[in-house]
Amino acid sequence: MKRDWTQAFQIAAVYVGTVVGAGFATGKEIVEFFSRFGFFGLISIIMSGYLFIALGSKLMRMAAFIEAKSYQEFNEYLFGKWPSRVINVFMIFMLLGVSAVMLSGAGAVFEEQLNLPKAVGVFLTIFLSYLVMIVGTKGLFAVNTFVVPVMITFSIILMIFSVQMPNFLDQLLFIPPADDGWKSVIAPFSYVALNLGLAQAVLVPIATEVKDDWTIKWGGFLGGAALTVILIAGHFTLIMLPNLELYNIPMAIVMKNLAPFLYWIFVLVIYGEIFTSVIGNVFGLDRQLKQYLTIPTMLSVTLIFAVSYLISLVNYGTLLSYLYPLFGYICMIFFILLWMKPFTPRVRK
Repeated sequence: MKRDWTQAFQIAAVYVGTVVGAGFATGKEIVEFFSRFGFFGLISIIMSGYLFIALGSKLMRMAAFIEAKSYQEFNEYLFGKWPSRVINVFMIFMLLGVSAVMLSGAGAVFEEQLNLPKAVGVFLTIFLSYLVMIVGTKGLFAVNTFVVPVMITFSIILMIFSVQMPNFLDQLLFIPPADDGWKSVIAPFSYVALNLGLAQAVLVPIATEVKDDWTIKWGGFLGGAALTVILIAGHFTLIMLPNLELYNIPMAIVMKNLAPFLYWIFVLVIYGEIFTSVIGNVFGLDRQLKQYLTIPTMLSVTLIFAVSYLISLVNYGTLLSYLYPLFGYICMIFFILLWMKPFTPRVRK
């Protein structure tokens, strides 16, 4: 069989696009898990990169090997029939929590960057989401294929500006005091567990469709390597921002200081990333709920947004700081089982 590098790159792109969500785009997620720990954060990022490569590849190769058509089937293979049902119910609550964080993030963009009420951003996002539900997903995919590469490009531009600053090396090696410094040790595991736990809904069916083990293995390697580069670029940029923990959208603050001519485009890109994340979560939740309830899509979506809106009333930074690490710790069960599950790859012919 001919080695298909094109398809490997496509898998890598899907992997990156799935993991690079709104928390990533705003920079708040990178701050919470890594950058606030200074040099220890960089070590954690390098460890995360290795885990993204090793476990991302293993997840997809294993899914293709057992021919899992959905993450429910994959979880049944990992956990067993009865425990997997509990895990799938938990996924509903996790997706609800993440949707609430995204809505709150949309509000934070309007509040912190546009000086408009948070409610304007939240309700605009809900309204646009309903439009996508009615029109279909083609527009959503078009937005995603534009937003992710632009966001990555901006991250690289900001990193180049940052490393040229005179005190960059001092900031890179600096280890700030932190009461919860122990979290920097488990951050790589909880961060990768959280992202793979959420990303499996997309990665499992994609891998099963591709089937070829060599292609999937290299797609996972390239995708994990790209995520490592993006994380490092974000970290190099964010460590140059004084009091980085005070901001809900730290990447926008950095952009405003270093490249103000690109600031408004970047704010639009961040909002686009948040919007696509909201839609992805709502679609996933809608499919999950329909396994337990026979209700029309619009009613299901309305229920999802009602619950997400109530949770999103909490400050974006507070929500992300508490919910994401919590979900990461819970997803560690998935992470450990994936790591320990023996896997013999399919022999290429």
